[in-house]
Amino acid sequence: MKLEITCTRAEADHKQISRCRESLDKTSKTISEMGKIFSLAGNETRLKILFLLNQEKELCPCDFSDILKMSVPAISQHIRKMKDVDLITSRREGQTLFYSINAQRSSMLMNILNNIQSDKIAV
Repeated sequence: MKLEITCTRAEADHKQISRCRESLDKTSKTISEMGKIFSLAGNETRLKILFLLNQEKELCPCDFSDILKMSVPAISQHIRKMKDVDLITSRREGQTLFYSINAQRSSMLMNILNNIQSDKIAV
C-alpha cells in the first residue's frame, strides 16, 4: 500500500515561512558543517573510530588496525576523511601519529558518542 502525502492547508502562514527561511539562512553554515560530520560519522567504520577515540582519547593507526582487524592503509583512508574536515586532530611522537577527536569542532558528536558508550540511544 502506497501512502500519498498531501497538503490541505487553506492558507500559507507567510510569517512562519519567512521566519523559518531566515532561521535557515542564519544557521546554514552550522547546518552544512553538521551535515559533513553526520555524513562522515554515518559510515560504520568511521563511527567505530570516533567511538574508540571518545573512549580512549587517543590512538594510532596501528591500534585501530589491530582493534578493527583492518589494514593500516584502510584505516588511514577513514582517518584522512575525518581529518580533512577537522573532526579529528593528530600529534606526532617520533614516527607515530596519534589521533584524537577535535572537541572544539564536535561537541554535538561527543554527546552522541557518549550515548553510544552508555547505550542510551532510543531508536
